[in-house]
Amino acid sequence: MKKNKKNNQGQLIIESSIALTILIIGFLAIVTLLTHSLAANQNSVNRLIAAHLAEEGIEVVKNIIDTNSAENRAWNEGLTTGKHEVAYNSNSLESYQGRFLYLNKNSGFYNYNPAGVRTTFTRTIEIFNISSDEIKVKATVTWTTRNLASTISVEDHFFNWRKP
Repeated sequence: MKKNKKNNQGQLIIESSIALTILIIGFLAIVTLLTHSLAANQNSVNRLIAAHLAEEGIEVVKNIIDTNSAENRAWNEGLTTGKHEVAYNSNSLESYQGRFLYLNKNSGFYNYNPAGVRTTFTRTIEIFNISSDEIKVKATVTWTTRNLASTISVEDHFFNWRKP
């Protein structure tokens, strides 16, 4: 009888080791899944922010066109061919400098004021004069997450539909 107990004690250690190994592997699988899930969530958040920033760039150009029209200026005044930068409250385009956007935590707006929190987002507004009555505007936002660069572009065409 004593001989069987000694064999059982060794078996208990082996069974415990196997059970512990299975638990550790399961725990590591859960941690890996959570890590990938959080990374995918952050990527989705950044893509959403970038899409809104690109659309905002198009809207700023549209506001400049509307202001030009309201003040009886040429509809495309100040909208020269090339690369530009704009903030949400811009009344004109600035030459592209490759600056990062900053987030003002109080207002929730992105701009180039270093008083806010620097983000990884940059925004480029490209203007292409198609004709005297048409311009193409392309807004591109780039950002980096986990050393992976991403880009979103939005394009729109504006026409001189307010001709006298």
